[in-house]
Amino acid sequence: MALSHHVQRVQPSVTMQISARAAALKREGVDIVALSAGEPDFDTPQHIKDAAIRAIEGGFTKYTMPSSGIVELKEAICAKFKRDNGLDYDIDTVTVNSGAKHSLFLAVAALLNPGDEVVVPTPYWVTYSEQPRLVGAEPVIIETKPENGLKLTAEEFRAAITAKTRMLFLCSPSNPSGSVYTREELQALAEVAVEHGIYVLSDEIYEKLVYDGTEHHSIASLGEDIKALTIVVNGISKAYAMTGWRIGYAAANAEIIGGMNKVQMQEISHPSSISQKAAVEALNGPQEFIEEMRVAFDSRRRYMVERLNAIEGVNCTLPKGAFYAYPDISPFYGRSAGSQTVGDSVELCEYLLEEGRVACVPGAGFGTRQHVRLSYATSMELIETAMDRIEAALKKLT
Repeated sequence: MALSHHVQRVQPSVTMQISARAAALKREGVDIVALSAGEPDFDTPQHIKDAAIRAIEGGFTKYTMPSSGIVELKEAICAKFKRDNGLDYDIDTVTVNSGAKHSLFLAVAALLNPGDEVVVPTPYWVTYSEQPRLVGAEPVIIETKPENGLKLTAEEFRAAITAKTRMLFLCSPSNPSGSVYTREELQALAEVAVEHGIYVLSDEIYEKLVYDGTEHHSIASLGEDIKALTIVVNGISKAYAMTGWRIGYAAANAEIIGGMNKVQMQEISHPSSISQKAAVEALNGPQEFIEEMRVAFDSRRRYMVERLNAIEGVNCTLPKGAFYAYPDISPFYGRSAGSQTVGDSVELCEYLLEEGRVACVPGAGFGTRQHVRLSYATSMELIETAMDRIEAALKKLT
């Protein structure tokens, strides 16, 4: 059986693959510390779970209308955008989807045609390079520089534009690097996008997780011209420890949202009814939990990066956002332990999994060969164990 050409061009998610391999080893009884998944180890707050229980007990278990999200949730999303980002949207310019990844794909499906080009700066989340391929578009990978904080500059953006360029993928705070674009950096990118009429797909799922006084800015808030070109994507997974509930949302002009809704209507009908009710409570209810989680991540962040930089040959910048460390481990390439030689980030992660019993994600999956990604969205105890194991395993490479 021949799969479609679009599907054959798509690579599987390396983060999902690593997480699945780690889970399989755990089922076999192997003691693995998983630093591979982008998932808070905190439980969903009780008041949110209670809202879901009330929805179930109240019989809110049927199809929901409209398919783009219940009005109550859309109103909560509009209020959130106004409160947190200074953005004015109405319920006709927001859509509720089955996770932020789904929101991203709906925007891709609604706006891109075969042959269109999408600017994707490195390091990128593994999905960014693959979703355009599903609709026949082409990702144009732009390698960012460490001296620029692994962030796309306006000059690099402008140089990548061709007559086929239709969209820019932007992620701030960044998965995987943890970098955060300043207002000035976003303004410079916005000016280029407006000048050339290029859509900006802005993934802001980590906006609440920033450190050291860093501020998150939505590029859509920088003026009406760039707002008209921006699709802002967010969700409840990271900020409220609700990854499994699968609720993401997006805001854009009514025509774009209408196109996204048409795709969703024919694809999944609508997101889970119960999860939508839980999301209303998440956005409208008490918000103190977010700060408690952020503070915990902050201490883990500092500890992990300090331990990594203490290992000779490892260089790790302190991330400003999200919950990942993204160290440069390229000095270990070409080294061996016994019969095993490490040639790249993929082989290094395989070595750390087998020898160190720690699961992390190779930078190759994010478009940068010299890095690996480690999540500190797990307990300090497990992070300490993982750092001990990584240090011991790397010292064996000579």
